[in-house]
Amino acid sequence: MVIEQIYTGCLAQGAYYIESNGEVAIIDPLREVQPYIDKATLKNAKIKYIFETHFHADFVSGHVTLAEKSGAPIIFGPNANTSFEAHIAKDGEVFQLGDITITLLHTPGHTMESSCYLLKDKNGKDCALFSGDTLFLGDVGRPDLAQKAANMTTEQLAGILYDSLRTKVMTLADDVIVYPAHGAGSACGKNLSKETIGTIGEQKQVNYALRANMTKAEFIEEVTDGLSPPPSYFPMNAKLNREGYENVEDIIKEAVAYDATTFELVANETEALILDVRHQEDFGKGHIPKSIFIGIDGLFAPWVGTLIIDVKQPLLLVTPYGREEESILRLARVGYDNTLGYLKGGFETWKNAGLEYDTVNSVTAKMLEDIMEEEEVPIFDVRRPNEYAAEHIEGVPSAPLDFLNEHLAEFPKEESFYLHCAGGYRSMITASILKARGYHNLVNVLGGFAEIKKTGIKTTNYVCPSTLK
Repeated sequence: MVIEQIYTGCLAQGAYYIESNGEVAIIDPLREVQPYIDKATLKNAKIKYIFETHFHADFVSGHVTLAEKSGAPIIFGPNANTSFEAHIAKDGEVFQLGDITITLLHTPGHTMESSCYLLKDKNGKDCALFSGDTLFLGDVGRPDLAQKAANMTTEQLAGILYDSLRTKVMTLADDVIVYPAHGAGSACGKNLSKETIGTIGEQKQVNYALRANMTKAEFIEEVTDGLSPPPSYFPMNAKLNREGYENVEDIIKEAVAYDATTFELVANETEALILDVRHQEDFGKGHIPKSIFIGIDGLFAPWVGTLIIDVKQPLLLVTPYGREEESILRLARVGYDNTLGYLKGGFETWKNAGLEYDTVNSVTAKMLEDIMEEEEVPIFDVRRPNEYAAEHIEGVPSAPLDFLNEHLAEFPKEESFYLHCAGGYRSMITASILKARGYHNLVNVLGGFAEIKKTGIKTTNYVCPSTLK
């Protein structure tokens, strides 16, 4: 028996390859499915099942394409309603895979079709639980994403999740291994661990939502408290996973490599958003005017989904050389399929063509310290509220990137102001958005709060209640 977790860091997502005696099951595959097919072929094995734990909202799964290519059936839990052919399994239904079995455990609450898959070895012993978004390490799935589809409140779904966990999950032996669908960085929970593999016993000890003697009322209150608004692209991703989508290989083929002059022309004619995915320092040194920076080497997909509201928005890409297809693929993983093309040869092509470009003014943390000693200057902290609350520069307001539109009126129109995040990635995203809206008097702090803490700049954890509105 082989169990392989295939973890994708930029999505904080775990897909699973399970093989026994020449038969393979794939759980929650990514949209690009050829690697699963190649892996099975290499081992002279056949994909027998494609298991989906639920209709994912944070990424487009590969179940439809994988079924077309492999001939394997797609398995969903009860209550799933799909536009494509799928096997809607019953609670407790058993699937034979080589010498082992996989049992579907219907665990509604995160969504109403949410299910876990319990793997038993050839002797019938419970070995592993593929828990989807029902149970994470350190947390459970948020119950506020499926309210409309289920015609229920967040609190009602949380109550159902409480029952699912206590009747289907917590009754399992402590040594059963837990393989969740997500880890830290996912927007599907609020307290996910950086670890990606655990056990039922460990989770009973450390997961607040599995606390012994926890009442349903306590569970509902704690699980629903402090949930940040979900990214705007979530409903569209769930719809694609329920109804089907275009093969990602076709999306990549359709994207055009444009020379600089044609790239500019297409941008003007289509009103496409120019998305620059290079490193933040490269963007700061030079970029196409009004382009938006979201670096491919950061939490790329979540920030794209948070900041580009319309998944059908036409996109033109400026990428690091050689990473054009990767960029298109990673956008498609979260449902952004309308990439028209990319700048052939990267940003140097634009410069070499003699076309206008812009820069972002930046200072080091030490330079900021020197400036602050001379005068009082406006500084904005664009980290998330919880980061700000933990520690921030004394007297500096919070203006989280997630809610940037709510803070636009606070930025000075003419006076220079300074932006910082934790390490420089989010502040450059903020700078790009503000510059695209006409704010050119901003200055980015290189290295962010990590570098600021190395200076003598005074910090505090006192938070004025009005600051985090």
